[in-house]
Amino acid sequence: MKQYLSFILCMCTVFSVTTQELQELDIDLENYEYPYDVDFLELNIQKSTYSMAYMHIEAENPNGETVVLLHGKNFNGAYWQTTIDTLQKSGYNVLVPDQIGFGKSSKPEHFQYTFQQLAENTKKLIDTLGITKTTILGHSMGGMLATRFALMYPEITNKLVLLNPIGLEDWKTKIPYQSIDDWYEQELDKNYQGIKTYQKESYYAGDWNDDYAQWAKLLAGWTLNEKYPLIAWNAALTYDMILTQPVVYEFKNLQMPTLLIIGTRDRTALGKNLVSEEVKASMGLYDELGEITAYKIPNAKLVEIPDTGHLPHIEAFDEFTAALLPYLKNK
Repeated sequence: MKQYLSFILCMCTVFSVTTQELQELDIDLENYEYPYDVDFLELNIQKSTYSMAYMHIEAENPNGETVVLLHGKNFNGAYWQTTIDTLQKSGYNVLVPDQIGFGKSSKPEHFQYTFQQLAENTKKLIDTLGITKTTILGHSMGGMLATRFALMYPEITNKLVLLNPIGLEDWKTKIPYQSIDDWYEQELDKNYQGIKTYQKESYYAGDWNDDYAQWAKLLAGWTLNEKYPLIAWNAALTYDMILTQPVVYEFKNLQMPTLLIIGTRDRTALGKNLVSEEVKASMGLYDELGEITAYKIPNAKLVEIPDTGHLPHIEAFDEFTAALLPYLKNK
């Protein structure tokens, strides 16, 4: 009995410390400040009206070029702050959308998520702002979206930059099928400790600091909201999109110059918790996937950043910009 009470006391202490670290976040992050002013584009799609949040930052001394930054699944536009600052100072206008279902954008109760739909939404935003030529830069899930966007709209994609994109392998060939309901149940179980454990292992190879923790806390802050089930439902729908809509077979069709920046320590892969240790060990090997992917893309340049995980623009910013800026300036 004493051991049981000690266990409960310990768990309550851990829980209280964890929740004290967190801020409960509104479903559309109204109480979370982004680094730049946020505007909204109204989208009339799938028989409903949704708001797509975005930041549009003009360069200090504009060179006439725009870089579009596409966020990953577990993130939103805010985590691009240092990248935006550097690009702006280097003469680039920067456009940073939150995709529908993410960040400050609408969270639908019913939505058919496809990379084509998200690409079309992004194109509408670009057209609304009168932008005619872009460099599309996508990180993680944003890399899959950037690839789909470039395939659909090559005429406005001058260059493509893929930063530790997911989808470099077809996970549905390795993991058992998960229904949307299955993904939903997993999302409902999430909390700060679970999110931290996953990101620490997959993204940062066991490292952890305040810079990394802020993005885990942002996700976990949503779990304290009474409307979290709606956020979890959207997350489940986007998991299904990622798993069932691979772009890996279409890299060969990309027409524009493409920069592939890979933190080689990254081990991100969807569904690793659903397979044996043997299969798990074969997934998300970015030190191998970078070269394989660069070979598939006709006009690709690969820059590998050693001892860096899933977020080079957070973990190894100087090395990331050392690869990015010369590539953008090269005509």
